[in-house]
Amino acid sequence: MTKHALVLQTDFGLGDGAVSAMYGVAAQVDPELRVHDLTHDIPPYDIWAASYRLLQTVPYWPKGTVFVSVVDPGVGSTRRSFVAKTKNGQIVITPDNGTLSHLAHYIGLEEVRQIDELVSRLPHSGESHTFHGRDVYAFNGARLAAGLVSFEDLGTVVPLDKVTCIPIVDARVEDGIARGIIDILDIRFGSLWTNIPLGLLRELEVKSGEDVVVSIYHNGIKVYQNVMKFAKVFSDVNIGEPLVYINSLLNVGVAVNQDSFSRLYHIGTGVEWSIEIRKSQIAQA
Repeated sequence: MTKHALVLQTDFGLGDGAVSAMYGVAAQVDPELRVHDLTHDIPPYDIWAASYRLLQTVPYWPKGTVFVSVVDPGVGSTRRSFVAKTKNGQIVITPDNGTLSHLAHYIGLEEVRQIDELVSRLPHSGESHTFHGRDVYAFNGARLAAGLVSFEDLGTVVPLDKVTCIPIVDARVEDGIARGIIDILDIRFGSLWTNIPLGLLRELEVKSGEDVVVSIYHNGIKVYQNVMKFAKVFSDVNIGEPLVYINSLLNVGVAVNQDSFSRLYHIGTGVEWSIEIRKSQIAQA
């Protein structure tokens, strides 16, 4: 069977040996296996962030690439372990806790199977109940990536409507306003990444260099509003000034040049954080 890359994502951080143990399990399965990191800095227990980071990354890897995503606050409980194949042909092994939400919504899942955690696990690990990232997910991900087992070998089919998914609100244009949510942060720089695609902004006929009004709401309560430039690059505005731009996924971003928008204005992410963008009346005059 063909070998594929194995890509790991966790909320473990690198402060201890957890991630290295997952690498070690993969090396035991196949010392020549190519193992890569997506990130190990998902905020602890943040299933939404894990789901989004998969969407951000998975489509850029070849068909057959195996992803292991372990953000698992329910480890050892009755929550299920899944192996899922996207409609683009990549494979994700992860808990059934909502981590597949963005991939299911935006790309689609071809098939999902439930892994038997009692059978398909690292040998002699049966008494370990709190490190499925090593004992179940890394082990099975490595076997699959190395071609030692097939997708079908790993479990029984699960109806797609039985996969746990977090609600996702689609962006839209209504009455000259683009409405969406703040999906995630550009972590190091504190920029807001929304789910409003470039195409919706074009529906508003907003051109580069024009001003737009940005309003941000938390659970329906307005917490921020300002007029800012729709810029091509950050240097189109002065240091410390806000801007709207198009990020690497071709969605609308909101930032402050050389500062953290999220920190300055205490903005978070998820469906409870909504955003509206419209052309400035000044720009329309």
